[in-house]
Amino acid sequence: MPPVSVSFVIPVRNDAARLRVCLDGIAESVPAGTDVDIVVADNGSTDESARVAREAGATVIALPRLRVGDIRNRAAAVTRGDVLAFVDADNEIVSDWIAAALDALADETVAAVGAPYHSPSPGTWVQRCYDRLRRHPTSREPVDWLGSGNMAIRRTAFDEVGGFDATLETCEDVDLCRKLRSRGYTLLADHRMKNVHYGDPRTLGQVFYGELWRGRDNIRVSLRVPLSGRTLLSAALPLANLSAAAAIVAGLVAGPGLGFTAAAASAAYLAGVIALRAAVMTRAARLSEWPKACAVALAYEAGRALALAGRFGYRRRRRTAIA
Repeated sequence: MPPVSVSFVIPVRNDAARLRVCLDGIAESVPAGTDVDIVVADNGSTDESARVAREAGATVIALPRLRVGDIRNRAAAVTRGDVLAFVDADNEIVSDWIAAALDALADETVAAVGAPYHSPSPGTWVQRCYDRLRRHPTSREPVDWLGSGNMAIRRTAFDEVGGFDATLETCEDVDLCRKLRSRGYTLLADHRMKNVHYGDPRTLGQVFYGELWRGRDNIRVSLRVPLSGRTLLSAALPLANLSAAAAIVAGLVAGPGLGFTAAAASAAYLAGVIALRAAVMTRAARLSEWPKACAVALAYEAGRALALAGRFGYRRRRRTAIA
């Protein structure tokens, strides 16, 4: 018998309009006989977010000036469900989302289930390219990671691993999934749990600042055990890209001869990285999408690499990333 009590946890900050869409989607997805409660964690909103949440029947708790992992942990602590459903305010879930989550979690070896985000349609060309970085499942399949903006997790498993790491600004979901897998649990991506993420970056600037914001914690989490080839690559690639960029500058300063040779080799390496990233985004797409995909890939890789250089412009990049 699968658990039938579900608690939604929704962090929000100044996002009343999209929160309303999110809550409407949840209301339409509740199966008969399922007990559902909703906690909206208000991270210091100055708009109508709290009023929108209360009108939809949600419980609102004020949690200003906290990191998102801490927000989710504190909100989860006041819920009652057997299953914790983490959905962000700028996400809209489909009508059979809850039923699909409960079906997957009927297997006690499965700790969590979700699905990669979908960009809004039609969206900007940047959003269309960015969305192709994700692999959307066509059925139910095991995965290493689930995004915390579209995830359902068994409460017992969440409590067992201590919830999200509240010291992380970003990538708290990557760390949570790492801890679950280290305990022997299975994570599933289920195509039936489709959602639309209205917060996907609309411009190249938002791609750049978003990755600049996430980059430092991405390195921290990627180097935690258990290590895998994928996590090591995620940590090594930004470092290699930053080193190549520095080598280009140093080579140009050094001048003709060995300096220019080093700069050219580093530039060729970076061009190859961008081309590979763009190739992922242009699979099954028109050739005319290639220049756009290269632009998105450049913004993505530049943000990840420069995140390692320091916390310069932190407030701006955080504000741009979550706008």
